[in-house]
Amino acid sequence: MINPKLSASELMELENKYGAHNYHPLPVVLEKGEGVFVWDVEGKKYFDFLSAYSAVNQGHCHPKIIDTLVQQASKLTLTSRAFYNSQLGRYEEFVTQYFGYEKVLPMNTGAEAVETAIKLCRKWAYEKKGLSDNTAQIIVCENNFHGRTTTIVSFSVDADAFHHYGPFTPGFIVIPYNDADALEKILKENENIAGFLVEPIQGEAGAYVPNDGYLKKCYDLCSQHNVLFIADEVQTGIARTGKLLACDYENVHPDILILGKALSGGVYPVSAVLACSEIMDVIHPGQHGSTFGGNPIAAAVAISALEVIRDEKLAENAFVLGEIFRSEMEKICVNSGIASFVRGKGLLNALVINNEGHKNLAWDICLQLLENGLLAKPTHTNIIRFAPPLVITESQLFECVEIIKRTIQSFEQ
Repeated sequence: MINPKLSASELMELENKYGAHNYHPLPVVLEKGEGVFVWDVEGKKYFDFLSAYSAVNQGHCHPKIIDTLVQQASKLTLTSRAFYNSQLGRYEEFVTQYFGYEKVLPMNTGAEAVETAIKLCRKWAYEKKGLSDNTAQIIVCENNFHGRTTTIVSFSVDADAFHHYGPFTPGFIVIPYNDADALEKILKENENIAGFLVEPIQGEAGAYVPNDGYLKKCYDLCSQHNVLFIADEVQTGIARTGKLLACDYENVHPDILILGKALSGGVYPVSAVLACSEIMDVIHPGQHGSTFGGNPIAAAVAISALEVIRDEKLAENAFVLGEIFRSEMEKICVNSGIASFVRGKGLLNALVINNEGHKNLAWDICLQLLENGLLAKPTHTNIIRFAPPLVITESQLFECVEIIKRTIQSFEQ
């Protein structure tokens, strides 16, 4: 029998001993979550400023979403797609109308959805665009993060992601991010381009926001060359950046839209690929699927999660509070020798740390933030991401700003 009263150190040691070492977590063991807060096994309360990489935009354990989960789990959990179920059609109608598409292909994880989009794009290229078999290429961007499957890491530039996982999947061309001219050059030179896969804001790269107009210019170039514009909004979508989709800032309607994470409010793995019928209808029975994709729990939960985004005006809240947060961080940077600058949109933000004198400074700052009651995580050595649940209030945000300010000051020489 498993001892239910293990200490934090004992629980961490269990993971260290029996689990694969594929993550480097902060030394905190969480047991409970509600709204913007999480509690560790010893009862200490923290502000969550990671939001499970934007999966819990609606806040931890949102009562409406949890109630839907419990009710549906008590009736029917899984049928596979061998049969119809009473929730999937309702969800498919809801989600397509919500985002303005004709068809949806439901999956479970973000990486699965990206893989689905890649397959869909290639199949469209052969059957609709008329490319010769096995010639289709998809353009991607440097410093991308679209998941960790073999195909996806094939076009990563991060050695940790791809080293010793080859041989890799061919068919991808990597260009610089935020460089529409580089995209235009490839499109003019290469007639075998099927799609352009891009994050509207690069999340893992540290909330890297492209120049205004970049997405629209790329979208227009794709349209001119009959190439599918594929937006990976797994992390940036569903109100995180202050709009329902980050692409909405430039009125870009992707040919293929990839969603995940907050599509369920973080209570269940749900992802989706959306497209028009002309694209989606190249998929026929037996050609792609998932046992769990579109299961009754996922379908019911996703509807509730999206209703919460709409009814509680979380995109609007993210927009307003994001402006305040970046303004306050800029004030900190003015008087700091280690906080260089802040960037982001809505409540997806990153503070860039000057770590020239101390390589692990961002990590150490996050450890001190933890001690001070706020959870955040560094990326790329010198960048700290700040992404609280979108249900955070203005007063709570200012409380967190003070924690960050106090913590940064404690590291100043």
